Amino acid sequence: MKKLSLLAFAWLLVGVGAAVAQDVRYNYAQDVDFSKFKTYKWVNIKNAEQVDAITAKQLTDAIDAELAKKDLTKTDSENADLYLGYQTSIGSEKELDAYATGWGYGPGWGGGWYGGAARMSSATVSTTTIYTGQLDLDMYDSAKRELVWRGVVSKAIDPKANPDKRRKNIEKSIAKLLKTYPPAAKKS
Repeated sequence: MKKLSLLAFAWLLVGVGAAVAQDVRYNYAQDVDFSKFKTYKWVNIKNAEQVDAITAKQLTDAIDAELAKKDLTKTDSENADLYLGYQTSIGSEKELDAYATGWGYGPGWGGGWYGGAARMSSATVSTTTIYTGQLDLDMYDSAKRELVWRGVVSKAIDPKANPDKRRKNIEKSIAKLLKTYPPAAKKS
């Protein structure tokens, strides 16, 4: 019985970990030399969902800080090497968790052995709301006007979190998102 309880607890921890984990994805133009990019300028993406001004500043500040670590300089000049834009998606998902509190043996469907069948004695179902504050960051080669890098991180923005937790989560998300930027140069 203790083993069953420990197994159920382990599955619960795995489920909780998966529910709060951030998913980071990125793609880039493989024929681009990213070492040539030294400056960037923020641009607005038309028809993109926007967040409030405070959250927008937290996002751009976090991205600026991470890109500064990668020797990219922000500028307002039209001659910037890269144009950066982002869009967000804030919504929610419902997650259903069901688990049995025990198994019983007794009369049930069909004959089963000895005239009975195993059955669940009781079950519990709970729902959890997961807020999906996704951030999409796009980088465009300004000279060619082409998308060269795109990164997406889920659960970056939690509208229900307190201000400190929200800011820290944004910073952590951006660090994860830009961890692999710039892409490694191709070996010839």
